[in-house]
Parts: sequence; structure tokens; C-alpha cells
Amino acid sequence: MTGTSSRRGTLTGAARKFLAEPHVATLTTLRPDGSPHVVVVRFTWDREAGLARVLTVAASRKVRNLRPGGGRAALCQADGFRWVTLEGPATVSSDPRRIAEAAGRYSRRYHSPPPDPPGRVVIEIAVDRTMHLNF
Repeated sequence: MTGTSSRRGTLTGAARKFLAEPHVATLTTLRPDGSPHVVVVRFTWDREAGLARVLTVAASRKVRNLRPGGGRAALCQADGFRWVTLEGPATVSSDPRRIAEAAGRYSRRYHSPPPDPPGRVVIEIAVDRTMHLNF
């Protein structure tokens, strides 16, 4: 097994290809007491912008963990013993343009539109560290 960690977000071609596959991932944020909150999410990865995006609702625990001033978050997409983790500072936006961008990318990745519940927001992770194994 080979694993790689990078502060600058360098990914191998095989890891980038894996991230383009329509898998789910775990999203980890920290609760106010410092304990991890881990949930399964659908997400998109915009390599050019260095942004991972997760659509959710403002009342969710993951959003509450990131408000008011943001925080760090990590997404991990795994398939057996292959995995890629994307980490970085995360912000929450209710800007309709940012949500529309995330929804469009979601539709292309998962071949169906995302849910559109009241209070929808987007979590944007500015990826500054990546890790991967078996690529």
C-alpha cells in the first residue's frame, strides 16, 4: 500500500480520476466540544478552483459546527482500501449563485438534480491538504 499526504493538494492522476466517480464521502466537522461529527454526503470537487462543495440545510449539525466563523472540514471518499481525503477551511454560503453552481455540479456528477429543501446552503471547503492511499 502506498499513501501520500500533501499540504498543497497534489493528487495523482488516478486519484483525480477516482474523485470524478460519483461516490459518496464522509464529511467531518467538529462539534463545539471538539468531538468529531461524521456524516455521509454527496459532494462535488472543483479541481480548478480547489473547492469541494456540499449542499445541505442551514439547520444541520454540520452547518452549525461551522458557524459563525467557519472552521476546518474533511471529506473522505473511499472504495475498499482506496481513498482520497480533501481537507481545508470551510465556509457556509446562502448566496443563490454559489448554491446554483453547487447544484449544477451535483447534477452533472450524480446524473440527477439535488434535493431542494427550504433553507438550502452550500458548504465550500477550500482544499489545502489532500491525502490518498493506493493510487
